[in-house]
Amino acid sequence: MFNKAALIAFSLIAMACGQQVGTLTTETHPALPWQKCTTSGGCVTQSSGKVVLDSNWRWLHSTKDTTNCYTGNTWDATLCPDGTTCAANCALDGADYTGTYGITASGNALTLKFVTSSAQKNIGSRVYLMASDTSYQMFKLLNQEFTFDVDVSNLPCGLNGALYFSQMDADGGLAKYPTNKAGAKYGTGYCDSQCPRDIKFINGVANSDGWAASPSDVNAGTGNYGTCCNEMDIWEANNNAAAFTPHPCTTGAQSRCEGDACGGSDDRYGSVCDPDGCDFNSFRMGDTTFYGEGQTVDTSKKFTVVTQFITDDGTATGTLSEIRRIYVQNGKVIQNSNVNVPGMSSSYNSITEQFCEDQKTVFGDTTSFQDKGGLAGIGKGMETGMVLVLSVWDDHAVNMLWLDSDYPTTADPTAPGVARGTCPTTSGVPTDIESSEPNSSVTYSNIKFGDIGSTFSSTGATTGTGGQTTVPVGTPTTRPVGTTTVPAPAATQTKYGQCGGQGYNGPTVCASGSSCKVSNQYYSQCL
Repeated sequence: MFNKAALIAFSLIAMACGQQVGTLTTETHPALPWQKCTTSGGCVTQSSGKVVLDSNWRWLHSTKDTTNCYTGNTWDATLCPDGTTCAANCALDGADYTGTYGITASGNALTLKFVTSSAQKNIGSRVYLMASDTSYQMFKLLNQEFTFDVDVSNLPCGLNGALYFSQMDADGGLAKYPTNKAGAKYGTGYCDSQCPRDIKFINGVANSDGWAASPSDVNAGTGNYGTCCNEMDIWEANNNAAAFTPHPCTTGAQSRCEGDACGGSDDRYGSVCDPDGCDFNSFRMGDTTFYGEGQTVDTSKKFTVVTQFITDDGTATGTLSEIRRIYVQNGKVIQNSNVNVPGMSSSYNSITEQFCEDQKTVFGDTTSFQDKGGLAGIGKGMETGMVLVLSVWDDHAVNMLWLDSDYPTTADPTAPGVARGTCPTTSGVPTDIESSEPNSSVTYSNIKFGDIGSTFSSTGATTGTGGQTTVPVGTPTTRPVGTTTVPAPAATQTKYGQCGGQGYNGPTVCASGSSCKVSNQYYSQCL
């Protein structure tokens, strides 16, 4: 994911993050139940699920009174002469989720509003799924699938409703860093593959040393330090474009970087993390009619997003070898679009090492993804456990053009990889959309996680709009676009291939070393 700076405009109270705990506002985490699924036992609701607001959005004030430690994009010099003193002097307080931040939870749905005006004006938000009031929920993704419903119909050009995983500490760094007294309960410990330097507290110490105010954002800045970790972008999208992208880091888990080692405009690829990732954006990959209002995946309506993390041996300890994407809308399973880019195979419709190699070559992109560990690298983080992040944000760096428009704007839009969506290159300016689209929002709901093939069902195999064939979940995702029949029967099916399910007429005998396992009525797989 590109820059995810906290974007809050202040009038009466400053929002920031700190490490002591304030007592002026009670911290009550909104409930967000989700479901854990298995092929043998179905789905079980996890009623303990809650969300917590990231500490970068919170009110930071003196431990003695209500004096702000951070106002606008400036630290209080008396309270924060250095990072360690600042951590001792400043307290992080509770949050009014709905009134101040526009965050509302209802049943299994969470809505994040773009702009919320109360005593002060809040812009965007970032929350984490919790296992308890003091710990983040940890997800081990290998050989599993993650599913959620999303409504992006109210999310226009320039905005990003992002759902992703970061390799944060379960307790928000509470145990590792004694000066962090707040922990996961108050949303501390954030990190991502951009090694962001706008995070106000890192490893229990204020990032005030060397702090420079942003020239384009009156509420943000950068300090000497950044915070890095593996990041798996399940979903970065608005109603015009969408992408899913793994970003590996050589360090894996959360770590602090300093100065140029965090990457940035001077040396984007100088950090321990891959800032670009290996992305699959259907528009960028050549199918311009797959995603959008009235398209195969119709963004004017809610739909389901399924992501499968395939390993080389079909186990949770294997090496990540493929990331597959499937959609469900109106009861129909829609396989991901196929690549339509000269120089790349038209059979590609998932992320594999070969897909990434070919994409970087054809697009002329830097091979940072491969250099920082590729799929195997981020797979190690998935095996260890990652935290679910849900957010909505606008982009002060490049106006979100990297997601939904032509980018770089100086490149020929007809060149491979430049066109990423239909939004004009003049769109996405934060001051414009904060004024013209304040009521924009994204709603995430019906989160499920578990065995491959266990998290959703369909009404059967049908052909969706735009000529895209929809087939039962789990069908190997390398069929050419437009094929309207499943493969003809063969003597055996390869390992991890489909071997059964309602409407299936392909091979049912698995290759040596594997056997046909039932996932659901629509899909069985050779494992």
